[in-house]
Amino acid sequence: MQKLVTILFILTGMTSSLAQEKLTYQQPPTDILDLVEAPLAPAVQIDSKGENVVLIYRNAFKSIAELSEKEMRLGGLRINPKTNIGSRTTFYNNLKVKKATAQEAKQVTGLPENPRLSGFRWSPNQKMMACLNTTTAGVEVWVLDIEKATFKKIAEASVNANMGNAISWFNDNSALLVKTLPKNSKGLIDTAEAVPTGPTISVSDGEKAQNRTYQDLLKNTNDEHNFEQLALSELRKVNLDGSSSNFLPAAMYRRVSFSPDGNYILISKIKKPFSYIVTLNRFPYDETVYDLSGNLVATVNDVPLNEVQPKGFMATRMGKRSLSWRADKPNTIYWAEALDKGDPENEVTHRDAVYQQMAPFKAKPQLVTKTINRYSGITWGNDQIAVAYDYWWNTRNTKTYIFNPSDSKQEPTKISDRSYQDRYSDPGEFVTTKNRMGKNVLEIIDNEVFLMGDGFSEKGQFPFVDRMNLKTLETTRIYESQYTDKLESLYSAIDMATGKVLVRIESQTEYPNYYFRDIRQKDAVTAVTSFQNPFKSIQGVHKEVITYDREDGLELEGTLYLPIGYDIAKKEKMPMILWAYPREFKDKSSASQSTTNPNEFIYPYYGSPIYWVTRGYVVLDDAAFPIVGEGDEQPNDTFRTQLVSNAKAAIDAVDELGYVDRERVAVGGHSYGAFMVANLLSHSNLFAAGIARSGAYNRTLTPFGFQSEERSYWDSPETYYSMSPFMHADKMKTPLLLVHGEADNNSGTYPLQSERYFNALKGLGATARLVMLPKESHGYRAKESIMHLLWEQDTWLETYVKNKKNTLNAQEEGVKD
Repeated sequence: MQKLVTILFILTGMTSSLAQEKLTYQQPPTDILDLVEAPLAPAVQIDSKGENVVLIYRNAFKSIAELSEKEMRLGGLRINPKTNIGSRTTFYNNLKVKKATAQEAKQVTGLPENPRLSGFRWSPNQKMMACLNTTTAGVEVWVLDIEKATFKKIAEASVNANMGNAISWFNDNSALLVKTLPKNSKGLIDTAEAVPTGPTISVSDGEKAQNRTYQDLLKNTNDEHNFEQLALSELRKVNLDGSSSNFLPAAMYRRVSFSPDGNYILISKIKKPFSYIVTLNRFPYDETVYDLSGNLVATVNDVPLNEVQPKGFMATRMGKRSLSWRADKPNTIYWAEALDKGDPENEVTHRDAVYQQMAPFKAKPQLVTKTINRYSGITWGNDQIAVAYDYWWNTRNTKTYIFNPSDSKQEPTKISDRSYQDRYSDPGEFVTTKNRMGKNVLEIIDNEVFLMGDGFSEKGQFPFVDRMNLKTLETTRIYESQYTDKLESLYSAIDMATGKVLVRIESQTEYPNYYFRDIRQKDAVTAVTSFQNPFKSIQGVHKEVITYDREDGLELEGTLYLPIGYDIAKKEKMPMILWAYPREFKDKSSASQSTTNPNEFIYPYYGSPIYWVTRGYVVLDDAAFPIVGEGDEQPNDTFRTQLVSNAKAAIDAVDELGYVDRERVAVGGHSYGAFMVANLLSHSNLFAAGIARSGAYNRTLTPFGFQSEERSYWDSPETYYSMSPFMHADKMKTPLLLVHGEADNNSGTYPLQSERYFNALKGLGATARLVMLPKESHGYRAKESIMHLLWEQDTWLETYVKNKKNTLNAQEEGVKD
């Protein structure tokens, strides 16, 4: 009787007949709370020579007070107008340094009171590190002397970090180029108080502008004014002794990039007109080169407003794009240009061409190479060797070429032509090293280059290092991880000549730590860090990666956790949480590959379902939910069918192992995973309850494509209708917890999506609860929000999953009364 009374209390609290429920922030049960409050290990920065380590500490969460500071949302940016830095910036609060092989780290002295550090930048010689410190008055510049472990301020709170890239080192390590607030600002307009001078008018002149549903867009002339004032900055040269001098007058500076030889600076500046339908990334801008005295050398690019471009994910604009410095040359810029007019519908032999131009940028640009697919990057080597990459989304194809950058008439050699979703065939990434100018270029030793790969295969994951002969293009494996009880990740090459590689090693219970490995000798590792496992309470939990087949034969996988203290021999059937995220594929072979390593450290984070192993639940995390469309068929043509088939296969697999009560299974997901949850509950009877966070439920509100769907609503209205849970709200018979950040800025997942979907469910009599988290965006940051989220999820699971029968009985009792 006491248990029934408790369930009745929970039930009435969760499904109040009132339209709203007044509730302060709650905390989850102690077992979960202890895991959430475990200390966070620092971020690790290691110099390219593997000599010095900087440990950068922060709190795991922001506070709701921090998220409540004034915020302006303009042109895709979120800015704190008082401090002039991104309002969602992650701040760090402590620094320590150590020699790579030393056991103990040294506390950095001279830190400011209540440090809020961000934007860390190594000096070119890697003996110093500059960063920003945000105070209540604004943003300062500080410099860390790594050898001395001292920290000092070199610029007062006058930095403008609103556009990012606020500090850049001069190549001689003596000064930084800093974006500072302009002296003659016109001030901001209070849009809430401003009296309108007329209507806001947008015009369509007949050109198709099929853009995604961006958020935080400019809406009127007041927004335009405020965006300009917050984007304007002056460039000043700030010396390490704190003295400074003017460099360039006020403009809307974005990127600042020094040439490899340090004699030129490439600067991009946003221009008008602004747009109300796209973000600042597609506003007009020019790119100009200056010398070290601030004299204009050349304007090398002038890009107009980009509101209109051809249809499709592989569409792009005409003109120069991806303009940058060539890493192996002192002062040569390079860029890509579309050869198909940026339209994927145009049939051409090559989609893009790459050109280059040397300082002083007066001569005619030289063709460097062409790519069959859309250009995606180059790793430079020397005058004779470079590596180019391209990709094509529609086929998931990617190609890699070795080419001679000094002879465009010489045909590039294709060394890889594969699906980028095929992880088993991934040849790895080319190893780079810093050249005499401090830029990363191909590591070439005796006419050989090197590749590091993740090493996924049918037998498991075994990261590797390969050596490639540049003459024959044949590869030889010179190292392959042998761990079967740990996960080794290859991070970077410190010295390929001696075989010294930086790796990270972890296991289910061993916290990830960094080591130097000598790949020439077996088991030759030297520890760099020694972080301890902060999650002792769950280190004994049973974890395994299970594989199973979908009804069409497609092999799937998921990471299975059993409750703490679970007796495998007894095999008691327990409630289960299935957590997943759908992913689209163009071939079944790639979709069925195993890419989960069972030896990954068990790391609960705010969005993870792992917490509930402490509450008596089986957890199937990261369950594979492939949506496959081969050939001319698009994945979403059979989205719902495949979704349900994935879910059924997962539950069947755990049921066959004897661990789960099929009547007590919950499903959860975030973003597109939330969209998955709503569809599963609407079109199957597999689940007792669902948790959907920050999702989109009406695809007609994202009419020009979503996720990996590039067709518009008007191209395929039946797809949008079929996939939209909102359109099928009348089919919802399963309790659904909806959670959404009130300030969600992700494309398509407006808070309105959850609000309207909840209204539909409520109007149709479904059991649902909508939790709107104040100040939160697409991912949640405030400790108060996260604690409350975990409480909401736990209460929902306890009510509608673990105690499902008691809840149903309580509901029936309530009806009788």
